[in-house]
Amino acid sequence: MVGQMDHEATLEAQTAFVVKEIAEAASLKAGRLLVIGVSTSEVAGSRIGTAGALDVAQQLLAGVESVRRAYGFDVAFQCCEHLNRALVVDRAVLERLGLTEVAAVPVRTAGGSMAAAAYRALEDACLAANVQAHAGIDIGETLIGMHMRPVAVPFRPSLRWIGEARVTAAFTRPPLIGGQRAVYSLEQEGGGSCD
Repeated sequence: MVGQMDHEATLEAQTAFVVKEIAEAASLKAGRLLVIGVSTSEVAGSRIGTAGALDVAQQLLAGVESVRRAYGFDVAFQCCEHLNRALVVDRAVLERLGLTEVAAVPVRTAGGSMAAAAYRALEDACLAANVQAHAGIDIGETLIGMHMRPVAVPFRPSLRWIGEARVTAAFTRPPLIGGQRAVYSLEQEGGGSCD
């Protein structure tokens, strides 16, 4: 746990607090990917999809970016369902991960305010059809699970709300394969045979 956060802190500070917690829990570093879904409507206290706000998105983006720079991981920002939940990423990330590019420019009313703000802030932004992220943060119940690697491990950040929006998060681990004889670390290695 990173520590305690004043629930009256700025949206930028609240976001940075939660992102730092998941970065530490998921061991995010260079080459790792964090997916973020945001309803700025929910953050502002309205129902999802009804009151998107670019100024709210910019505050959240500043909080994400401050932690991203410190840890070195990459971020994908999920668009809303009007753009089929495509993701805003930097072109270098798209190319390094071999992602499929799709064509659209997210705006507040199609893609959502967070995706629109990220698209305009990234140096060489583009949209990816999907990703398989190492960790994710969902601010406002936007449903990011389709962009997580298996197996997702729920993470309960100590700050459960950003603005008026509920925050959920998860990180992933490799699937455990095998049965009774399976060994998952060198320290567990024992006798036995598969013959």
